Formats: sequence, structure tokens, C-alpha cells
Amino acid sequence: MTATDKDRDVLARTLWGEARGESLAGQIAVAWTIRNRVNDGKAKSWWGEGYACVCQKPYQFSCWNKSDPNYAYLSGAKSIPVREFAQAQSAADQVMAGKVPDPTGGATHYYATSMPKPPTWVRGAKETLRLGHHIFFKDVP
Repeated sequence: MTATDKDRDVLARTLWGEARGESLAGQIAVAWTIRNRVNDGKAKSWWGEGYACVCQKPYQFSCWNKSDPNYAYLSGAKSIPVREFAQAQSAADQVMAGKVPDPTGGATHYYATSMPKPPTWVRGAKETLRLGHHIFFKDVP
């Protein structure tokens, strides 16, 4: 699959919105969950086709929900701090180019440790990594 400039921009904005307080390694892990959805091997994926579509699929990444405080930054209504966005772009570039291995073990889901309780989708999923403020999972066949 060929990624576009829009894919890169939307992926970087998603990383900022979902993981801006994380290290580069943490943002790379979040980017890999998105890449794993993009490359799920299905002819017509439930997640959507391409990075931008996967990131912006309704209710998959809360930062893109119009009610989320991050949305104003992702939509361009407010400016993302340059340094923070540069790190998110670096993570996006490295993952999209395959320059870093997948630290998540094939995860397609994660949630923030700040959540009061785990989401319901955790039942039946296998935890693959804890990094920073995120816990990563993949579906169990």
C-alpha cells in the first residue's frame, strides 16, 4: 500500500492527539497499532483502507471525536506545538517506512491507563505490551 502525504499528516496528528505525553517509543507503539490495522491482510478491512481512513474511522481514536478537546488541534482550528508535532511526525515516518520493528507484538488495540476501568473489548483480547501510559492488545483467534 502506498501512503500519501495526507496519510502521514493524519497519522502524526493522531499520534499527537492520542499519545503526545509519551516518549518517541510510546508514540511508535501507538503508530504500530494503526499500521497493524492498515495491514490486516483483508481485501476489504473493517478498519478502513489506508492510514487516514483507519485513524479517522468514527469512534476508533477518541482524539478525532468532535466532542474531544484534542479535535480543535487535529482539525487545524488550534495550532499543535511545533516540537510536539515534530516528534509525532518522526514516529509516523519511522513506522510507515518500516524503519522500526513492531514493539506491540501485532496489537491492534490499546487503552490509556488513566481510564477508570478497562474497556469491554479487553475481554477475549491478549495483552502484548505495557509502555508509558498505554496497554496494548491483539485479538485472539
